Amino acid sequence: MTTVRAGTRGSPLALIQTRTFLRLLGNGEEAIIATTGDAIQDRPLASIGGKGLFAKEIHEALLDGRVDCAVHSLKDLETELPPGIVLACVMKREDPRDALVFAARRQVSGKPFDLLPQGAAVGTSSVRRQAQLMHYRPDLKVASIRGNVQTRLRKLRDGECDATLLAVAGLNRLEMALPEAVALDPDTMVPAAAQGIIGITARASDTDLLVKLAAIEDKKARIAATAERAVLAMLDGSCRTPIGAHARLKADGALSLTGLVARGDGSFLLKRSIGGAASDAQRLGEELGESLRADSPADLFS
Repeated sequence: MTTVRAGTRGSPLALIQTRTFLRLLGNGEEAIIATTGDAIQDRPLASIGGKGLFAKEIHEALLDGRVDCAVHSLKDLETELPPGIVLACVMKREDPRDALVFAARRQVSGKPFDLLPQGAAVGTSSVRRQAQLMHYRPDLKVASIRGNVQTRLRKLRDGECDATLLAVAGLNRLEMALPEAVALDPDTMVPAAAQGIIGITARASDTDLLVKLAAIEDKKARIAATAERAVLAMLDGSCRTPIGAHARLKADGALSLTGLVARGDGSFLLKRSIGGAASDAQRLGEELGESLRADSPADLFS
């Protein structure tokens, strides 16, 4: 049996995600690929070209045959993939929520954002997180910090900010139990589209591998990813546009989908929900995205 080569970023979280995938696949080895998004840490992602910079070099390695498939945090993967590459498989979703992480442990009662003192600095490079935070607490300051989870926590403990925002999924996968972290309800902080989902890309022509990947796919995660990424695609969002999307599959099999679009400073925020059959995930996402776009200022998408 030919060994499957899986391309991946080299961060601790990316490697854990890749090894989780390879265990499920049962046959493969990781191939670390340096990406521009990881190499440039001193500027906001939006200013250097957006989330595609976490995948550009990985796409190139896939297309020229250096790897057979690639493992991504699906929230970091652009909605329009290069010709010849497909989203072949998605894995079971981890917790999609964001966590507010304080410098020290806090007693939580009521709304977590209310625990932040007046004028506190919150470290994040995500315009989605920034917009929602500033909408609820316009007195707060945002400190732009980038890097992997460990780097962001170090900056928090070094006093560069009073709190930071991280994905619960990343903390769980890294087995980092932080008593100073408070998970935020998705209705309070709408997650990024496909947050908590690992996505596997492959060449569209590699039919044998596509069959193997389809066999290990999580169907519920695919439904959620389809709906949420459809919202993102309809809004044509870049890393400069604060956009969130979160899908829930109910016990009766119906799909509930929430979408959000905002201005970076929080002065405008529009959040809507839609429901329907899970089999209509693509259509529901497109419909919700179209509705949000129609009722938002045009300059948000320019």
